[in-house]
Amino acid sequence: MLYPIATETRMLFDLNGIWRFKTEDHPEKADPQTKLETDRFMAVPGAFNDQSADKDIRFYTGYYWYEREFSVTEEMLSKRLVLRFGAVTHEAWVYVNGKEAAYHKGGFLPFEAVINEAVHPGTNRVTVLANNLLDYTTVPVGKLKKTVTDDGLVQYHSEENFDFFNYAGIIRPVRLYTTNWTYLKDIVLNNTIDGSDATIHANLSIDGEYDKVIVRVFDEDGNEVAKSETQANGTNINTGLHIRDARLWEPLNAYLYDVKVELYKDGKLEDSYTEPFGIRTVEVKDSKFLINGKPFYFKGFGKHEDTYLHGRGLNEVANVADLNIMKEMGANSFRTSHYPYSEEMMRLSDRMGFVVIDETPAVGIFEGFTVNINMKGDNTWETMDTYEAHEQSLRELIARDKNHACVVMWSIANEAATHQQGAAEYFEPLFELVHELDVQKRPRTQVHIMVAPADKDLVMGMTDVICLNRYYGWYVTLGDMAKSEEEMRKDLDTWLRRFPDKPIMYTEYGADTVAGLHSLYSIPFTEEYQVEVYEMMARVMDDYPSFIGEQTWNFADFETKIGIGRVQGNKKGVFTRAREPKAIAHWLKERWTRIPDFYYKG
Repeated sequence: MLYPIATETRMLFDLNGIWRFKTEDHPEKADPQTKLETDRFMAVPGAFNDQSADKDIRFYTGYYWYEREFSVTEEMLSKRLVLRFGAVTHEAWVYVNGKEAAYHKGGFLPFEAVINEAVHPGTNRVTVLANNLLDYTTVPVGKLKKTVTDDGLVQYHSEENFDFFNYAGIIRPVRLYTTNWTYLKDIVLNNTIDGSDATIHANLSIDGEYDKVIVRVFDEDGNEVAKSETQANGTNINTGLHIRDARLWEPLNAYLYDVKVELYKDGKLEDSYTEPFGIRTVEVKDSKFLINGKPFYFKGFGKHEDTYLHGRGLNEVANVADLNIMKEMGANSFRTSHYPYSEEMMRLSDRMGFVVIDETPAVGIFEGFTVNINMKGDNTWETMDTYEAHEQSLRELIARDKNHACVVMWSIANEAATHQQGAAEYFEPLFELVHELDVQKRPRTQVHIMVAPADKDLVMGMTDVICLNRYYGWYVTLGDMAKSEEEMRKDLDTWLRRFPDKPIMYTEYGADTVAGLHSLYSIPFTEEYQVEVYEMMARVMDDYPSFIGEQTWNFADFETKIGIGRVQGNKKGVFTRAREPKAIAHWLKERWTRIPDFYYKG
């Protein structure tokens, strides 16, 4: 799916701003045929939860409505007019002037609809009915309960199978854009490198009638460095563009070319679209993770899309600030835990050179999940019915992010019950699907939970990189660094015996820490204890040659559901939710600035 941009042939209109809002908290449902009656308003993009002073809105579970007007001109109606949502959490029905225009299930990926037949010149109305319900068929996973009061009021409660707050709403931009009726539907890019030269391979999907296609490549100075011209040849065209002395995209040293596609009919330009693209290679070989043929060492974070007031809504100020803070820390990477992040964040990562492990929203596929690692139940793959939603999310994620240089690995799931019978049968077709869909054949992983014993796991053999979430010194062996180090080494040794040729990295590790809490005696929750945990983990990580990276949990404190194990959210952040550093931030900066991005372990 192409990101919406304005070009010589495409118009782009912003529908962000203030929308009317209403919860469906009474038996008389709203009717999209008529204007939404409400005195509530919400900003879009943004989660609705923190925009109201009403506790019932903050913790609302169920169905809700958004609505606003927009204008359409005669010129717009002469073209293909598309309404596009960056994401609505988690299920959405879209109506235009009362007519259903689109439906989408899955709260973190874009969807769109052609709306020419539903609109007219002048003022039009878009209405969205959505819900934030999660159950054993959705990703993320939740346990859904429904009750009906004596007066017919339907009430929902969704117990999340994950440790972050279920922020909801129209969380990403809403846009209108136009194309001519002959247009570029999609572009899939790959590259090969031969010495100092490179070839960009472009596969174009085209709709409508055209005579020829011209593809040009421009460098960052605007110079044309490659060109191909192809006569009309059906709905799919493959072309190669040779670049001499190509500049490569590298971690924290990004270089992006612009691949510009032009479609012509009878000498007239019908469509023009430009896709930024970084030339680079990714490969796993000899227990190493290679970017451009060089052994790369991951330094960085698991994080969340989580900021004050916006919740999980797009916050581009926070995105820029977060990446700048990470760069100052010596970090070079992050994981989109535990769902696809905004397209805007992915494009920014391309520009700034951050390496990304791109993760699906398949978190919590574990019966009886709790945040304290006290799992109950061993029938996950009989109880859960998430496969259809999981496969859809994989397809949509790769369709959206396939061309991003920043994406070097796909994470198929986070902390699933991979040691229970049925796990292999569930995951094997998903691992195969990733390589079927991704022309770049990026490495694949599934992020492993520590309660799934290494000697009983049924899935990690399918991965290209073993990614482990480990909490020695916190959820297990709390307060005992000697025991924590011993158990950590035992665990890594077991994985190495099973998979001696696979690289290993930590995608989560850390300890909850309340900023400003101190002690002489290294007591849990203090800043001193957090540093001690990290020091112990670093000693072990540095002793293993096939250990290729460390991504802490978490970049910053974040909101979670209510529980006695959480003090106004998860406090494992290296920074507070306001991005103020804890003591560990200074320790990590010193460590990471001493560790090179390449060749740290040969």
